[in-house]
Amino acid sequence: MRTFVVGDIHGGLKALVQVLNALELKHGDTLIFVGDYVDGWSESAQVIQFLMELSQKMNCIFIKGNHDVWCEAWLRDGEVSPVWYMHGGKETMESYALFTEDQKQQHLTFFENLKPYHIDDANRLFLHAGFTSMHGVEKEVFQSVLYFDRTLWEMALTMDEGIEKGSKLYPNRLKHYHEIYIGHTPTINYGITVPMHAVNVWNIDTGAAFTGKLSAMDIDTKAIVQSSPLPDLYPNEKGRNRD
Repeated sequence: MRTFVVGDIHGGLKALVQVLNALELKHGDTLIFVGDYVDGWSESAQVIQFLMELSQKMNCIFIKGNHDVWCEAWLRDGEVSPVWYMHGGKETMESYALFTEDQKQQHLTFFENLKPYHIDDANRLFLHAGFTSMHGVEKEVFQSVLYFDRTLWEMALTMDEGIEKGSKLYPNRLKHYHEIYIGHTPTINYGITVPMHAVNVWNIDTGAAFTGKLSAMDIDTKAIVQSSPLPDLYPNEKGRNRD
């Protein structure tokens, strides 16, 4: 029984299929997705449909990302955020062209049921972006922070690795969990093409929305599986502009 954490997919169904095939999944394995299933490449609606069907066969935990928040609002009431439209929303709406209203309603239910975060039995935290409360993710006042925060990752990057967890210098935010797994901030922003590790935080977003790859990691062994670069899988598309 293995557990894999999967990074931001951003409409790249071909990359997702590549990664899942490479994992050679077995009965009893668990997949934890850190959000941002849509916006970027041309198969956002198809990604959601695939994940819904996958969850009928595998143990899946789905976390909500900021792009999922925007897509959920559009499916619910037709709200089109200008920011969303410019950062992948246009392509996501186009991907729904052949989906019926009943199918869109099923997808809306999928988005509504996404978890803001997940904590496993080993006290490992999974969420999309970050949190700001020194008392832990459960005490975060504004849920939107969980989808948009970058300060947790920025803080982890600047930490002195020599500071021990029991030290007064160790940030309270990081003390609550054995490990923290996030997406949201592409590692290719730092010139890194694989998941990054800083203190007890792992960033699994390797830039699939842009020029990077989709990544999955075994949370116990830290073995990494990656897709081809997304532009190679969608050669006639531009993906998202870097934001």
